[in-house]
Amino acid sequence: MVETRELRRFPCYVSPMSDSIKGTNLTWHASEVSAERRREVHGHGGAVLWLTGLSGSGKSTLAHRVERLLLERGVFAYVLDGDNVRHRLNRDLTFSAEDRSENIRRVSEVAKLFQDSGAVVITAFISPYRADRAQARETVGDAFFEVHLDVDVDTCEVRDPKGLYKKARAGEIKNFTGISAPYEAPESPEIKVRTGEEPVEASAAKVLAMLEDRGVIAAG
Repeated sequence: MVETRELRRFPCYVSPMSDSIKGTNLTWHASEVSAERRREVHGHGGAVLWLTGLSGSGKSTLAHRVERLLLERGVFAYVLDGDNVRHRLNRDLTFSAEDRSENIRRVSEVAKLFQDSGAVVITAFISPYRADRAQARETVGDAFFEVHLDVDVDTCEVRDPKGLYKKARAGEIKNFTGISAPYEAPESPEIKVRTGEEPVEASAAKVLAMLEDRGVIAAG
């Protein structure tokens, strides 16, 4: 098995926009299918719901509930979950500040491709740094909707569904957001949900209502 330190030497780890590796024989191939035609076929627009919040705030739970509710309404939707992405696509990345930024950069590019296809993609990542989320917004454009799961660290630690806070307090996990690494809360998200105070059904309903208000999906 190739170790992480060896994988990180590969050029693919560096941003493809870097002058040192940017290809000189690349051409962006435009689709023959317009965004309007995709919307006509799918019956809705494409969008990126960017869920951000501390570990234990309920991102994965909310993301999958929103996905299910959208699919039940005939909406082409898919979840990009932080843990799932790190299992394969981003398995070469650590939890250092640099690697966290690269993690989000890659995910935002994938999310943009999903959005271009006409999907409503729901990402569930801590994404602790405002600058990284701002870059993701720039990548996706007007179809980017930041959803802040506003739950304080004490509530998340009480929940601690994976036992991560306990390990972080014991020093077994380094660079753990909210304990030994910072979380920069969004200053002006499209929507804020308090999953520590309301059931997931209520939070999901608010997210769907926001998509209706923004004209991404039709009113249910």
